[in-house]
Amino acid sequence: MQAVKMYTTAYCPYCVRAKQLLKARGVTEIEEIRIDADLAARERMMQSTGRRTVPQIYIGDTHVGGFDDLAALDAAGRLQPLLQGQMSV
Repeated sequence: MQAVKMYTTAYCPYCVRAKQLLKARGVTEIEEIRIDADLAARERMMQSTGRRTVPQIYIGDTHVGGFDDLAALDAAGRLQPLLQGQMSV
């Protein structure tokens, strides 16, 4: 299973939904980076993704995007192969 990294904040309902979806798909560990508690992490997130909103989700080295992007990937049947390292976005 690929490593999952997620930029989050303390009060983010979409972050909660993303974690629930990932756990439902077998992800047991998510590296959470709280950008509300770490301004340098917020800057790194904005530089690497070009986005300001959370969550921002990486599966392995692939930037998936936010919750809507994750849910669309799942609906298309492409999330599980990505998690297994069998394809990229």
